[in-house]
Amino acid sequence: MRFLVLTGLSGAGKTTARGFLEDLGYFMVDNLPPGLWKPLLEELSPRGVARAGVVLDARALAFLEGLEEVLEELKPTVLYLEARPEVLLRRYNLTRRLHPLGAGNLMREIGEERKALGPLRARAHLILDTSELTPRALKEALVRFLGEEAGFVVRLISFGFKWGPPQEADLVLDVRPLPNPHYDPGLRPKTGLDPEVRAYVFQEAQEPYYRALLAVAGLAAEGARQEGRAFYTVAVGCTGGRHRSVAVAERLAEELSGRFRVEVSHRDVEKEA
Repeated sequence: MRFLVLTGLSGAGKTTARGFLEDLGYFMVDNLPPGLWKPLLEELSPRGVARAGVVLDARALAFLEGLEEVLEELKPTVLYLEARPEVLLRRYNLTRRLHPLGAGNLMREIGEERKALGPLRARAHLILDTSELTPRALKEALVRFLGEEAGFVVRLISFGFKWGPPQEADLVLDVRPLPNPHYDPGLRPKTGLDPEVRAYVFQEAQEPYYRALLAVAGLAAEGARQEGRAFYTVAVGCTGGRHRSVAVAERLAEELSGRFRVEVSHRDVEKEA
C-alpha cells in the first residue's frame, strides 16, 4: 500500500491538496495521531485500499510523541506545503478563519507552527512553496511528483426527459432529433444496448448530428480537464431514456475512451416507457 503524510503550514493549501489526493484514489484521514497510523493501514489493507494518507496540521502537535519511530517503521512519503508569512496572513484575512493554534497573534502562531513542524519538514520528500501556485499548478506538481495519472473522468449518463434531467449534469445533450425506435413494434421492447436499436438510431442520414454531439462533448470535456477538474458529467437525453440516449451514450463512451477515462451509466433504461 502506498502511504503518505500531507503536512505543512496552516493556510498553505493542505485542504486543496487533500481533495486532489482523494481524486487520485487516496483514502485520506485528518489529524490521526501517529500511534494510530499502523492500525489504520492494517484495517485498510484487507479491504483492497491501495493508497492511503494522513493530513497533519498544528492541531495534531500534542500527539507527535513517537513520530520518528513511526516514520522509520512505516516509511511514508512526506509532502510538506508552506508559503511565505505575508501570503499566509493574507489568506487568513480573506477567509477570516482562526489559526489552529488560536493564540490571537497570527504572525506569532505561524512562526510557532513552522518551528514545531520543523522535524517533519526535514523528513519531507517534497517541499512545495504554494505562495505563487494556483490550485491547478498545485495539483500538477503533486501529480508529477507522485507519478500518478491525473484521474480526470468523463461521466456519461443517459436519461429520459420525461423523468427530468440529472441534476449533476455539466452538459446536457438532446438526442430526440434522432430516429425513435419506440415507434417500431419490433424494437420497442429492446434498449439502446441492443445492436438492432443502435443500427436504427445511427442511420447514415443522422451521422452529421451525432458527430456534432461528439465534438461538443469532447471539446467541453477537454476544457474541464484543462481547468484541473477531476470529472465532467455529460447527460444524454431522449424522451424515455431507453433507446436513443442509451445508444448515443454508449457510442460516445467508445469514441471518447481514447482521450479520457470514461464511466457510463443508464439512469432510466429500466423504466416503463
